[in-house]
Amino acid sequence: MNAPLTDDLLQQLRADGLPRIASQLGVAPAQVDEAAAAALPLLLGAMGRNARDPRGADALYGALAHDHRGLDPGNVLGTVLGGGMDGTGILRHVLGRREPLAAQTLGAIGGLGQDRASMLLRMLAPVVMAYLARRVFTPADAAGRETPAPTPQGLAGALDREEREMRSREGFGGGLLSMLDRDDDGDVDLQDFVRGGGAAPLDVQTAEMRSPRPLL
Repeated sequence: MNAPLTDDLLQQLRADGLPRIASQLGVAPAQVDEAAAAALPLLLGAMGRNARDPRGADALYGALAHDHRGLDPGNVLGTVLGGGMDGTGILRHVLGRREPLAAQTLGAIGGLGQDRASMLLRMLAPVVMAYLARRVFTPADAAGRETPAPTPQGLAGALDREEREMRSREGFGGGLLSMLDRDDDGDVDLQDFVRGGGAAPLDVQTAEMRSPRPLL
């Protein structure tokens, strides 16, 4: 399957996951499909931008290896929908204080509204982490265009290529990536996640980002 990461994961979710999410949110499946098509590149892009900094790449890679390696994305979604885990910590680290704005903007897509869009992001974040871990550590079990090298640098490179692919497309995904550009320099990078314009970056993808392993 020759598909970018976003397309590959979205196709997997469309088989069963998105209808289940729609039922949980109490909205039509088409609404969730449209919103997820924008939310996935947003999440992958935010992770990729944090990984541009070597510390962020090391932390993301460590989180994938320590807490998400070997997990099936579909099973993770089932655990999330059952209330066993959510992506609150992940969102806090990859989006920082931009999370409410991301949810507000995403909520306009498909008419979900901000609250449901925030719930959707919390549902999808652990699934994205499990998916990335599978792509990095068990590529034989994953489809897709490329297999990231199992190193922090390989992961960062794959996420960077994914963001450039999503930005090249018309649609909501690239627009949401641009929305996160806090410092108005035309490029969303680690500086966009600096507290109050100061020198200290947000603590992206540290141990707090790690979600408890679900009971599968």
